[in-house]
Amino acid sequence: MKKLIQCVPNFSEGRDKEKIEKIIDSFRGVEDLKLLDYSYDNDHNRCVVTIIGTPESLKASLLVAFGKAKKLIDMTKHTGQHPRMGAVDVCPFIPIKNTNLKECDALAKEIGKAINEEHDMGFFFYEKSASTTLRQNLAKLRKGQYEEMEEKTKNPKWAPDLGEFKVNTGITAIGARMPLIAFNVLLDTPNLEIATKIAKAVRHLSGGLRFVKGIGIDMPERSITQVSMNLTDYTKTPMYRVFELIKIEAKRYGVNILGSELIGLAPMDAFIQTTEYYFGIENLDYNQALEKHLME
Repeated sequence: MKKLIQCVPNFSEGRDKEKIEKIIDSFRGVEDLKLLDYSYDNDHNRCVVTIIGTPESLKASLLVAFGKAKKLIDMTKHTGQHPRMGAVDVCPFIPIKNTNLKECDALAKEIGKAINEEHDMGFFFYEKSASTTLRQNLAKLRKGQYEEMEEKTKNPKWAPDLGEFKVNTGITAIGARMPLIAFNVLLDTPNLEIATKIAKAVRHLSGGLRFVKGIGIDMPERSITQVSMNLTDYTKTPMYRVFELIKIEAKRYGVNILGSELIGLAPMDAFIQTTEYYFGIENLDYNQALEKHLME
């Protein structure tokens, strides 16, 4: 049985479609690899890619993709609303079929080493691949962002695990983790301070919900803001609970929710949880979905 691993590399380019397509081409037509999704936008200036494949196909395609990112993305000129520290900002590996976190950890380190040797790009190991508990949390690794990262990595506590920080490409966080949901809630206010206060109330780091990371983000092209989040364990803190808490907090400021969005893909169970909650359907199961039987 083939081992299948999901990978979600985030590239710091969301405005130049030609550059984005050149990078995405690295994942097209590769044997034993499927490009599941990619999305990008001007405000975040970031492209999130979801691929799934065998360890060999992931390694081959990512070697090409990182090389293209190095050539096409100049971090000295990069601006955007989303925190970032490298041309490829983060590259997680998630076990899907006939594999586990330990094997994903080994693959992440193997691929990081190969990319460092071929393209001279630096890496932090994070999440389940972290060399110390201090490096498990991506937010702590990325604190200071690209602009402060050169100075930060001179501190032995934050020295790269592989290679070094490069002015043109920055540095990448690479490692193994469980499935994560990138979930954003849109607010009908251009006031970033309000979005930031709501994010602080919701995220675990400042006393909010467990397994939620969040920040307020400005979206000037639409004259709105958003609470941008990563849900690191949807089985314990589901999407609907996060959404409802944001509604409660937004009410304090006279702000309404315009809607929400997913970045990339999410497990079917996460949608089932939300449907059960809002419609009161008892014992809803994926087997009740018509499409599930069509795919068998």
